[in-house]
Amino acid sequence: MTATEQTTAPSPKAVAAAKAFVGAHGGSARAVVENLGRAGARVVLIGEDGLFGDVVVPDVTAGAALVEAVAGLTAHEWDGDTVAAMKIGAAHRRKMAGPRAR
Repeated sequence: MTATEQTTAPSPKAVAAAKAFVGAHGGSARAVVENLGRAGARVVLIGEDGLFGDVVVPDVTAGAALVEAVAGLTAHEWDGDTVAAMKIGAAHRRKMAGPRAR
């Protein structure tokens, strides 16, 4: 196996966090892996209840491996169905809007 073929495994901490999220939010969740460049990759988790969270991993390959490693996670893209599955409350919207919105 060459360096370019080597896969990055997610850390046990990342797997545990994703499993805990799935268990706390309905038993299954959508996962969208986003490249963050040098910082790694962000795996956005959207639970059955519409709440969301994330796990940061070293790279996109580790993100894909995380989705495969956790029962109940399914890989998705940012399509209409995935966005519609998210429930963003008013408090979170205000937080995202920043100080000018307050």
